[in-house]
Amino acid sequence: MDVGLVCDACSALTPIGVPQCARCGEPVALDPRPRRASKQPAPSNGAGTACAKCGTNIPPNFKFCPSCGARAPQPTSHDFDVETRVGPRTTEANKPGRSTVPFGGAAGQARAKLTLIRGDGEDGASFMLAGTDHLAGRGDCPISFPDDPFLSPTHANFRYHNGQLVVRDEGSLNGIFVRITGTARVEPGTAILVGEQVLSVRPAPQPEDLPDSEGTYYSASMLRPAALEIVQQLKGGSSGSVFRLNVTTVAIGRENNDINFPDDPFISGRHAQIALAGAVLSVTDLGSRNGTFVRVTGEYTLKHGDYVFLGQQLLRVEIV
Repeated sequence: MDVGLVCDACSALTPIGVPQCARCGEPVALDPRPRRASKQPAPSNGAGTACAKCGTNIPPNFKFCPSCGARAPQPTSHDFDVETRVGPRTTEANKPGRSTVPFGGAAGQARAKLTLIRGDGEDGASFMLAGTDHLAGRGDCPISFPDDPFLSPTHANFRYHNGQLVVRDEGSLNGIFVRITGTARVEPGTAILVGEQVLSVRPAPQPEDLPDSEGTYYSASMLRPAALEIVQQLKGGSSGSVFRLNVTTVAIGRENNDINFPDDPFISGRHAQIALAGAVLSVTDLGSRNGTFVRVTGEYTLKHGDYVFLGQQLLRVEIV
């Protein structure tokens, strides 16, 4: 599953590790807080440079490759300062570009609303949840994002159940991810989103080394003892790196952890922790800047201030 943002200036899909839109050059970030003023880049001859990782031409003034997200060497005069963390909502009222979309009943009867976080990190449209069921997806839904290719036609349902707002996956391909606070218990095989990495976590399986029907053993690399298995999920549904560790607590981050992703600009130095205590598997956010998201199944009860990822859309939950 790809994770990224849609540019508000030209609607191009921008990978999550790239702070500028590859089509129009506008900044793309998740932080709704005011950013420091950027230095004006020096005039460029338009030549660009080749990415050292994938060979793609990187336009002038880009800090990251628009294809793979690898960092690009930049002259000191091309200092582009972008904050990328998800933060609390801003306090200014009546921002330009914001709109409220009521449906399912009068807006005054709504008990909750969803606020879209735009590509520049500011609040976008708000969806008042005034009915009972509120479908979201790429198709003909009350909450519709028709240009998001990672949303299923009917992806999720935000509904009220026993007086609480819950979200339910409607059989989507890429699922629903909710940002956790502190520690969350997860089932084996659950997918988590850490920076731009989608990882599935489970206790490491212990395959039996048995001969075939003729008594011959399969010859391959030695299988080392392991307690936890963490598998990187790649675009298209294939698996990437497989980490088998013979420890019950695994730290994930950019550097000096058990598992490191040094080229991921959205991962904090120490971002998240996976732990196995007996048969209980848990995920803990270690105070990361961009948060740790867990894919949810069934009906998940939402609370005020939760962040929900659907496809490329980041929504903030507000109980009103």
